[in-house]
Formats: sequence, structure tokens, C-alpha cells
Amino acid sequence: MAGRLNGKVAVITGAGSGMGESMVAAFIAEGAKVIAADISGKQNDVVKRVGGSCIPVQVDVADSDSVQAMLNMAIKEYGRLDIICNNAGVSGAHARTADYDLDEFDRIMAINCRGVFMGMKFAIPLMLKTGGGSIVNTSSMASTVAFPTMPAYAASKGAVSTLTKVTAAEYAADNIRVNAILPGAIDTGISRALPADVLAGAVKGTPIGRIGKPSEIADLAVFLASDESSFITGALIPVDGGYTLL
Repeated sequence: MAGRLNGKVAVITGAGSGMGESMVAAFIAEGAKVIAADISGKQNDVVKRVGGSCIPVQVDVADSDSVQAMLNMAIKEYGRLDIICNNAGVSGAHARTADYDLDEFDRIMAINCRGVFMGMKFAIPLMLKTGGGSIVNTSSMASTVAFPTMPAYAASKGAVSTLTKVTAAEYAADNIRVNAILPGAIDTGISRALPADVLAGAVKGTPIGRIGKPSEIADLAVFLASDESSFITGALIPVDGGYTLL
């Protein structure tokens, strides 16, 4: 039986752990060919575990040459690009706005915001050559509600959400759909690195009453990447257990 992504070629950043690792496994299971990209080297182990048509690539999403080399690998190995999941991101240091380090702010924005922008900028021309594609960006519920002591992270994710809508409007007529997932508290390395009181507060404020699973983000990414979501673009979809309802 053909998978929901059968024959499609996808690039997934942040593929070495957490939500990105789950996306790689889910995309492979649904028949996609995948470039699994990460800066850490852990993507090599992920590829070994999931098998299938999957190639690990080291990428620094804040570096334009690195991003272009990642995307060119998809063309070199698989001949096309249908999907990019701009998932790589970091949470950064915790401090109130007046105390936040300027260099740290710039670092977070370069990875979380500029990285997503460049992923879209360089992927879109490749998608246009083959008639369209799907872009899935990872934003955050922190783009819609305040998380004190996380000004850089929140600002970067707010930018991702706005970039998603702008780019969706620009390329809808070209059959390129652009959507964003807004995860809540998900059981990943980023969440586990949060101060204990911050994570506990996020879980306590989640109506469903638990932390989310990376696979629950990957399931939505598959849907948004597939033809099942062909009439959806510019959507910012929370997967947060109801946190932002309150």
C-alpha cells in the first residue's frame, strides 16, 4: 500500500533529536525520501535507526552556504524537492528583557528566524521547477502568548509565524503551500533543558494535563506535507494540549 508521501522528497532540519527525529521516522514510514539534516551529528544515528531512503546531512541553518548545500543534496540524490520542514531551533538563555545578552539574542534569531527564512528562500526556487511543494515551519505557542525570560525565543518564533503567512500569500498561486506548527510543551531536549519551574508551569497550564509527544508533532507535519492538506496554506496550527485556549 502506497504511503501518504510516496514518491515525495523532503528535507527535515533539526533531524537529530526530538520532533525532527520523529518527523524523519514518520516521513520514511509514509514513503518519502528524506534528507535528515542537523548540526549535531546525531542525524547519522537517526538515519541508521529509521532506514529507508534517508541521507544524513550536517547543516548550520544560520549559514546560507550550508543551507544551500543541504538543499542541493536533495536535488543531487533524489532529483527534486517537494517538502521542507524548517524545524531546527534552540531555546537560548533565560533572562528578562533588560538583562538579556545582545549576542545571545542575535544567536537565537539567526538560528530560529533567519534559518527558517533561508530554508524557504532557497527551497522555493527548487519547488517552482517541479510545479510546487509544501513548506512546514516549526513555530511555537510562545509566538502567541507571553513566556517571561524568553524574549529572544518568543521574538524568533513570532517572526516564523509571520513569515509563514507572508510566504503563503506570495506563493499560493504557484502551488507552494506554507504552514506552521505551534508546539506547546513537548517532551524534547529543549523542554527538558528549561528551568524546572518553567516546564512545570507549562504542563500545569495545559488543559489536557500532560506533556506532548514528538510523534504528535510529526503526525501533523505528515498531514501538512501530504496532498491531504491541499487546500490549507498560511495556517498556524497549535499542538499544545489546549494551553493557548486559556
